[in-house]
Amino acid sequence: MEDIEVTDSGATTDADDEIEVTDPVSAPDAEGKPRRTTRRFPLFTRDTARPEGGGRAAPRDAPAPARQWPILAILGTVGLGLLLTAFDVFRYGTLLIGAALLAGAVLRWVMPDVGMLAVRSRFTDIVTYAVLGLAIVLLAMMAQPKPWLTIPYLKDTLHYTVNSN
Repeated sequence: MEDIEVTDSGATTDADDEIEVTDPVSAPDAEGKPRRTTRRFPLFTRDTARPEGGGRAAPRDAPAPARQWPILAILGTVGLGLLLTAFDVFRYGTLLIGAALLAGAVLRWVMPDVGMLAVRSRFTDIVTYAVLGLAIVLLAMMAQPKPWLTIPYLKDTLHYTVNSN
């Protein structure tokens, strides 16, 4: 049987391994280092947790680009949209950028692991990608000249908010 000593500060030490528990709510883990057993947050955060769904999107033995295919697909589509915009195909380029963000929201919703596409919590990522994608798509469809989408009350709203004088 092992000898366990309790010091004056409340820390326990093991006579064989000399494990010192520095916190009354901590216990040694498998490696013998103290770990917290409480669900309360520590006073100081020393690292950040990986977001939900932030694992690899492909197995570990796959090459590096294949492990991160969701973010590469979205970034490639956005790059193609920027290229189209640079070649003066503005409407189609921005529509492609918005569609890429909407596809990112769908991937984040459907797939359990999306690699680096996961930045925050699943809900926050989906809402952020969807709102930005939808805004870009709507703005691309309302772009002048000859807009594909007209919102009837928008012109009146802008008439009263923007002075031309």
